[in-house]
Amino acid sequence: MPARHASLPRLLPALLIAASSGSALACASCGCTLSSDWESQGFTTQPGLKMDIRYDYLDQNQLRSGSGAITPAAASQLSQGNQEVEQYTRNQYLTLGFDYTFSDDWGVNVQLPYIDRSHSTLGTGSDGASPADGAYTSSTSDLGDVKVIGRYQGFAAARNFGLLFGLKLPTGSHTQAGISTDPSAPGAPAPIDRGLQPGTGTTDAIVGAYYFGDFNRSWSYFTQATVQSALDSSDQYRPGTGVNLNLGVRYTGFAGWMPQLQINARYVQHDAGNNADTVSTGGTLVYLSPGITAPLNRQISLYGFVQLPLYQHVNGVQLAPRYTTSIGARFSF
Repeated sequence: MPARHASLPRLLPALLIAASSGSALACASCGCTLSSDWESQGFTTQPGLKMDIRYDYLDQNQLRSGSGAITPAAASQLSQGNQEVEQYTRNQYLTLGFDYTFSDDWGVNVQLPYIDRSHSTLGTGSDGASPADGAYTSSTSDLGDVKVIGRYQGFAAARNFGLLFGLKLPTGSHTQAGISTDPSAPGAPAPIDRGLQPGTGTTDAIVGAYYFGDFNRSWSYFTQATVQSALDSSDQYRPGTGVNLNLGVRYTGFAGWMPQLQINARYVQHDAGNNADTVSTGGTLVYLSPGITAPLNRQISLYGFVQLPLYQHVNGVQLAPRYTTSIGARFSF
C-alpha cells in the first residue's frame, strides 16, 4: 500500500450486504447496500482491533409495482383483488461491528445487528383504504442475524485485491407475532410475514471480492461484489439470493473531513417456500450514496451517508423507501 494511505483518516467498517440482514426485509428495495468503510474489506493492512457502531433508518412508505409507484387503490385491484396492500414498514438498525486484522493477509469482521421495526398492512381483498383478510400491525425489537466475514488479501504486494467469505447465522427470531386488525378477528395475535421477521431462520453463505486503487494523490476508488445465498430453509421458508455491486470514490485533499460518493446496486431473487411471499419479493435497485467522514482524533472517526434511489424495479407490489440514512462512529485500538 502506498505510504500516503497510512496517514489517511480511517473510515467505518462496511456492512458487506446490508446494514441489516438484507433478506430480513420484506422487499428488494429495502436493504441498505452501503459500504461505509473500505478498511474492513482489506483497504488497510494495519493489524489490530477496530470497533464500529452504526445506525441506519429506512422508512418504507411508498408502494411500488415494477419500476413505478402505485396507489393503494390501484394495488388492491391487482391479482383479482387478492393483492396484499401494505401501508408502511419503518426500520431502524443499530449494528455493532468488530473487525480484527491478524496480519497483512488475513482479517475477520463480525456484525451484530439490533432491529427495531414497525409494520402495518391492510391484508388481501382490501379496497386500498380499509383493513381486510389478514390485516395486522406489528412492532418488533430484537437481535437480528449475525454475520461473520473473513477476508484474504495476499494476492498482490499492494494488498489491493481480496476475497470475502463467511456466513450469516440464524440468530434472529423468526416466530414473532403482531396484532390483527382484520375485521373478522380484531386484536387477536397475527403471524408476521417471514420477510419482516428479525431473522430468516437460515444459515447463508456470503462470498465476494474487492479491488481498490488511486487515480492520483487526492482521489481513490474501490469496487466490490458480494453474493449471499441461503444454504438451507427454515419452516418452509428460504430467502432469495442477493447480489450486491458497489463502486465508490473518495477525495482526500481536505483537512479534517473526507467526502465520498458511491453507486450501490442490488439484485434479489424471489423468496421461496410455502411460508414465503413468492410474488412480491425480490427485484433490482440502484442507489446513489453521498457521504462524509470526519476524524476526531487518531482513534475515533464519525461518518454520515444518505442513499438516494436512482432505479427501483420490484417484483409484484412492495413498499420502498424514498431515501435511507446512515450515521456511525469508529474506534481503533
